[in-house]
Amino acid sequence: MDFFISPAHAQQAAPQGAGIMPTLIMLGLFFLFMYFMIIRPQMKRQKEHKQLIESIEKGNEVVTQGGLGGKVREVGENFLLLEVSENVNVTVQKSSISSVVPKGTLGSL
Repeated sequence: MDFFISPAHAQQAAPQGAGIMPTLIMLGLFFLFMYFMIIRPQMKRQKEHKQLIESIEKGNEVVTQGGLGGKVREVGENFLLLEVSENVNVTVQKSSISSVVPKGTLGSL
């Protein structure tokens, strides 16, 4: 019955002795790649956002992450009082501020 199926031949075993070193090197390179491409830029953005939050003062014009824009009327420890329109004030968390825009920008919209 060997004429229907050719007999299988075993391959030689791979040479032993490559060790674990190439695997560790690849793992280390992977972690370096992840650090420089993901972790480090994210830490930089967090640091910049923290500096932005700390630099907010009364009178600044800001835009929140939800798109609400207004002029800062009061600065608290964790919250801001924004004037979004004449005699319309809204309280928002400081961490929700996405950017500080130049003065006069919101008035021109």
